[in-house]
Amino acid sequence: AALAAGRAPEEIEVVAVTKTRTPQEVEAALRCGLRLVGENRVQEAAAKKDQVHLEARWHLIGHLQTNKAARAVDLFDLVESVDNLRLGAELDRRAAQAGRALEILIQVNTSGAPQQGGVAPEQLPELAAQLAALPQLRLRGLMTIGALSPEEKVVRACFGRLRQLRDQLASQLPHADWGWLSMGMSGDFELAIAEGANLLRLGTALFGARQS
Repeated sequence: AALAAGRAPEEIEVVAVTKTRTPQEVEAALRCGLRLVGENRVQEAAAKKDQVHLEARWHLIGHLQTNKAARAVDLFDLVESVDNLRLGAELDRRAAQAGRALEILIQVNTSGAPQQGGVAPEQLPELAAQLAALPQLRLRGLMTIGALSPEEKVVRACFGRLRQLRDQLASQLPHADWGWLSMGMSGDFELAIAEGANLLRLGTALFGARQS
């Protein structure tokens, strides 16, 4: 997909989405050369991480409730799903208590679907400026979920919109790091790569269908 888009494959990282997967499956993925692990829920990551003995960076990719911010700071290297100032401020406070900096992405709702998380695109510049000012947070880019649509052009438009928003922010807030575009999952990652994704969240494509 990268070569078809005229891009270098080594520019793109894969987050192995390990929701419902066992620690042994996580370690199997890491032995294959993956280095990023994505979990949707704080509780599941807490139960699993201590049983994974290979080195990895852990990403929280699901919705995070503010009251779980302290645990998230303990568990994760990067939180991809920050979409409001209240959550960001609590993560900043908890990171300060832990004596560390926390990397984050801002989740943007590019599809407009009410069931999807993320800040509205028109509210993104204000939120980005507020989050960039928090001393313990390190902005690393943006994240989105493509529209749940059978039409490729609709899905691709979500990814193109995120890239445009990132480019605008890079000029407005040049002191922040806007390097990561986390977009694309097992069903649509080729479209995301064509629009500039460099962080893919893949579960089913790696592990097969999720067990119920």
